[in-house]
Amino acid sequence: MFDLILRNACLVDDTVIDIALKDGKIAALGEFSGEAKEERQLNGEYYVSAGWIDSHVHCYQKSPIYHDEPDSIGINTGVTTVVDAGSTGADDIDDFYALTRKAVTEVYAILNISRVGLIAQNELSDMANIDKAAVRDALQRHEGFIVGIKARMSSSVVGANGIKPLQRAKEIQRENGDLPLMVHIGNNPPDLDEITDLLTTGDIITHCYNGKPNRILTPAGELRASIASAIARGVRLDVGHGTASFSFEVAKIAISKGILPHTISSDIYCRNRINGPVHSLAVVMSKFLSIGMSLPQVIDCVTSHAADGLRLANKGRLTVGLDGDLTIFAKRRQPTVFTDSEDQTLAGEQLLVALAVVRAGQWFTTEQGEEEHVFDL
Repeated sequence: MFDLILRNACLVDDTVIDIALKDGKIAALGEFSGEAKEERQLNGEYYVSAGWIDSHVHCYQKSPIYHDEPDSIGINTGVTTVVDAGSTGADDIDDFYALTRKAVTEVYAILNISRVGLIAQNELSDMANIDKAAVRDALQRHEGFIVGIKARMSSSVVGANGIKPLQRAKEIQRENGDLPLMVHIGNNPPDLDEITDLLTTGDIITHCYNGKPNRILTPAGELRASIASAIARGVRLDVGHGTASFSFEVAKIAISKGILPHTISSDIYCRNRINGPVHSLAVVMSKFLSIGMSLPQVIDCVTSHAADGLRLANKGRLTVGLDGDLTIFAKRRQPTVFTDSEDQTLAGEQLLVALAVVRAGQWFTTEQGEEEHVFDL
């Protein structure tokens, strides 16, 4: 007997299938016989994808700057897995790990190379904060929980150190099994060309469509040669929307040139969740529908591409044997005015609304689903 069956679930390619879960894993797909302890009838009206992964959030509750509750930005909004991107360094990763064990949402961490983490905006202005031994020990203590390392390479963070923190980050990466390295880009110095020259296959540029002068486009609106070269050698682009790091103008120009994001992430925390412009991963995804990406392209960016980029081998796909994490959502024709981080607006016609999730084989209705009473039995 299965634990849960979703009947007549619509996939993003518009095929309709049944999905069964047992012992926290995907157990069967398509047409099959069998009973379950619980069934949910979707009637082909609601989309189901692998559980959404938000690969750039801030959810260390004790962070003095960027903080939130994992479930507030996770299952409550349709996201089954969140990856905290550098809120904690080696000094507080143990505490963060312990706190995440209380969440229903799956939580992973990208470790800040500064041992003090995000207790201030300039955590890489003192090279003494980059303690290789402390990073190594943290990675060993939390293998499987820490899925990458993070270096925030903008002027307010690195101070007078310029490119040196990134050089140190690459050394740490090489000495610790080549974990993915996520690099925050913002105001220079250091210059973006200098940053990208150091990046290698699998590294991640986050805030890829920011509107600051040190951005991926030249003043003439062309893709920087250094970015084109980085993409060609396997460097990945992550959205990391956030409060100050996403421009509709930059995204539209880049996407029109075929420079799509590998991953769509929110850079969400309590303030930009409540007050905007982020609100939720679903809202950020809806913005990319409005810019012109297709639904399958958008969903890939928060499922298979996100899992691949952070080596989450058991997530991101509807495949028998993988984790039983699913997102149930609707695509509604609903005129909406979206806002970016530059306070510019974009009129959209489609809105993605997450209504429920299955996390480790267990059904949860989202805040929106509860409000609409969509799945009341």
